[in-house]
Amino acid sequence: MTLRSFLAQKPLYYSHIDTTRMPRIFARIAVHFSLPKIVHIVGTNGKGTTGRFLANMLRHAGYRVGHYSSPHIISFNERIWIDGHDSHDDMLEAAHRKLMRWLNDDDAKALSYFEYATLLAMICFQECDYVVLEAGLGGEYDATNVFPKVLSLFTPIAYDHQDFLGADLQSIVRTKCNSMTHCAIIGRQRYDEVEITCKLIAEKRNCRLYRVDDVLCASEQKALKQRAHTAGLALYLQENLSLAFAAAKVLKVPCDIAALDTELPWGRLYPFRKNITLDVGHNPLAAEAIVKAFEGSKVILVYNSYADKEYVSVLGILKPIIEHVEILAVDDERIVMQSALEATLRQLDIAYRCFEAIDAKKNYLVFGSFKVVEAFVRGAYA
Repeated sequence: MTLRSFLAQKPLYYSHIDTTRMPRIFARIAVHFSLPKIVHIVGTNGKGTTGRFLANMLRHAGYRVGHYSSPHIISFNERIWIDGHDSHDDMLEAAHRKLMRWLNDDDAKALSYFEYATLLAMICFQECDYVVLEAGLGGEYDATNVFPKVLSLFTPIAYDHQDFLGADLQSIVRTKCNSMTHCAIIGRQRYDEVEITCKLIAEKRNCRLYRVDDVLCASEQKALKQRAHTAGLALYLQENLSLAFAAAKVLKVPCDIAALDTELPWGRLYPFRKNITLDVGHNPLAAEAIVKAFEGSKVILVYNSYADKEYVSVLGILKPIIEHVEILAVDDERIVMQSALEATLRQLDIAYRCFEAIDAKKNYLVFGSFKVVEAFVRGAYA
């Protein structure tokens, strides 16, 4: 059975996650893996861009580098990036055949989509010097946390996935930060509680914890700010670049700040066309970052949301930059009912209509989740 057919049998989303399954199955096949140095990235927002910035720093320093991210927008190949390129089908199929030989039938069937993809990625990465490994959900119990790491990075942490991670911020922080082992860097945070809890966990685990500002000297911070400005990066992307550079510094990887590769992966404030920006963010923290990025201007928001996301708060935050909303039809059972979304827009006094086509004279922001961006791009609306 091909990889595509095999993964098609597994659901992308789960109402319950067996947190013991991945460690149990990996322990049975761990002997087959030759693991590179792993940098584990955990957080609510900014994992993808921080990871890509760091992966490119390592690559330009002469290392062979893999970057694992999720979910994908158009092709599964996007999840597994090696030395500047998405993985190709032949590589994925070879890794799939190898993994299926190592797994017994029951384990192959039991693994979730994300768990199987994670193991597959680590096979593809076995000839790499470094792997930047992005957690999917949480940290402590995430499938990516079964592998030993040389460094943990914590991007901004806020409320998200409360049904899995806990209803209060402290529970979410604990779940994410319990993934640290012996060395970690915490990025700049919005909530003081995040840093306080992270420090307590680091002390308990005897983990050396750095703050970004502890690692970077004043001249480096100034140079990074200038590089981000030259590249046209929004403030939160500048902070992700700083976290990635701090990681390279702790790893003793030399980098020329003035020449840093600021290529953005699909996802956050991605310039899809001259007048179209794509952003896969879906929570209030992402919305706040977007408002800062578009401060002083107006955009047409092409939008939809999963019903379990905080779309009321998100739309309220985005309101100052919205000219009007155009609701994008998305074929997914998790998408909020259009009547509920329209009622929210009326309540917030935001003009709206259904999306039909792009006006070349207008500026657009496509936002709401990976699924919304995927629907837009696949529909060739642009």
